[in-house]
Amino acid sequence: MIKLPEDAPFSPEQRAWLEEFLSEALAGGATASAPAGPTVPVTVLWGSQTGNAESLSKQLMKRMKKGGFEPEVHDMATYDRSRLPQEKNLLIITSTYGDGEPPDNAEELYNWILSDEAPKMEGVSYSVLALGDTNYPDFCKCGIDFDLRLEALGASRISARVDSDVDFDDPFKEWSDAVIGALAPAGQPSSSNGEVLDQVEEGYSKKHPFPSTILKNYNLNTGGEKETYHVEISLDGSDLSYEVGDALGVFPTNPPEVVDEILENLAFRTNAEVELPDGREVSLREALISFYDIGTINKSVIQKWQPRSGSPYLRSLVEADDKKAFEDFCWGRDLIDLVVDHPADFSDADEFVGILKKLQPRLYSIASSPNAHPGEVHLCVGIVRYDSHGRKRGGICSTYLSDRSDGTNPGVFVHSNKAFRLPESGDTPLIMVGPGTGIAPFRAFLEERKVSGAKGGNWLLFGNPHQATDFLYQDELTAFQKDGTLQRLDLAWSRDQKEKVYVQNLMIEHGAEMWKWLEDGAAFYVCGDASRMAKDVDAALHKIAETHGKMSEDEAKEFISKLKKDKRYQRDVY
Repeated sequence: MIKLPEDAPFSPEQRAWLEEFLSEALAGGATASAPAGPTVPVTVLWGSQTGNAESLSKQLMKRMKKGGFEPEVHDMATYDRSRLPQEKNLLIITSTYGDGEPPDNAEELYNWILSDEAPKMEGVSYSVLALGDTNYPDFCKCGIDFDLRLEALGASRISARVDSDVDFDDPFKEWSDAVIGALAPAGQPSSSNGEVLDQVEEGYSKKHPFPSTILKNYNLNTGGEKETYHVEISLDGSDLSYEVGDALGVFPTNPPEVVDEILENLAFRTNAEVELPDGREVSLREALISFYDIGTINKSVIQKWQPRSGSPYLRSLVEADDKKAFEDFCWGRDLIDLVVDHPADFSDADEFVGILKKLQPRLYSIASSPNAHPGEVHLCVGIVRYDSHGRKRGGICSTYLSDRSDGTNPGVFVHSNKAFRLPESGDTPLIMVGPGTGIAPFRAFLEERKVSGAKGGNWLLFGNPHQATDFLYQDELTAFQKDGTLQRLDLAWSRDQKEKVYVQNLMIEHGAEMWKWLEDGAAFYVCGDASRMAKDVDAALHKIAETHGKMSEDEAKEFISKLKKDKRYQRDVY
């Protein structure tokens, strides 16, 4: 790699580009020539809850730097919104989470741009890549709202918005190729030979998961209705590393007995092989067990299934195109319900799997510190089981870990979550709210704080239905209290008394003390259910600011917003 002199009159970005350009040119025996024409300014804004949008933004920046562009990448939370009307080329990459909500770091910009305060945007060219999950009704809502609002404010599209499902590599390439092709400077190639950077990764990753070994796997609940498994996984030989706050991706397999029932009810020859997206050929049975999603159905699957089915009900459902009707039908149903109750006439196995989504990994908040458990990663997994439409059902990955993982080597990878990190200073106090399996990252936080000798106080609020059966990690939390790692533990047992008590109730009850911690610089963390718990906890935090901080509603909103900007309010919600 060629290195320019330290006193060379270039910015860090220019230096990096020139060093890389000259090195590649000399390595290829080519004569270096400067890019023709002026560079094209591009501003990329990302909104991300778990890091995917941030990662794609940085990939796009690297690619653009090689093609005559001058890209800037900004976290929406720290972007100076007064710049928006002056932007020439604006690219937005954002996810959606919860009930169609923007990611935490995008919330303020999202609310502002949808308000009457948003400025006119004539002269701004833009495009949006929306990340989402078709299993949720408000698919890609945040990105869709940004796209439509920018248009309404007078901005013009560079290229059409692309809505991506959880498998976002191909949609990202489609969108970035279109954007770069439209903006490429005269005389420059429209893309770096059509490549998307970082597609080939060294080591183990989501595209190349590590075949792990399960060391321990047991139920933390002591009776009762709930099952919560503690899973210890060996990372020996993987070279994978993680930080507390990260998640582990786990690739599950589908229940073989359900796959066999599906095969028994298909009309075509099922003892055939099918071609997987990566070009490999496997039996249809193996494809349905290991590679395709049979545990969920959604509007897209039904729309593809209906033309091949004689079902009058499915036909009426598709023709009505009613969002709530689709949601009601899909709830509690799997692929087996379509196969048995609404038979379809597929010509062969390849046509059948052609309408299915790929089986996706599940992300679990890591429940261990790498410094406390070298070479291992621990999970806290709530096992999902339920009855619906006359069938016993369960979560695909949770029941895989509890029921079907013996003798297997689950494929795993580390998913970095930079939006959920411990404070840089160990002196910073922590308030951690994690009911149910939301305790997972806070077990990791406490282990890390103990190992590192952090001096800041730690306050955990945990809740579950019953103390007798659902006190997860009771012995460990008690030990943390005894050795001084955990200064305060407040517990909410929602079903142990007539009046239900939840963590947000404890926050209000101890609001004066919580406000004092916040005044002393405490960082506030939440992990768990996004649709209910996290909203109630957020509302309780606002109420504490109003009551004990003597703030108006608007002042409390501003205070909470500043906590988020200062990384003192972080959420790992799902």
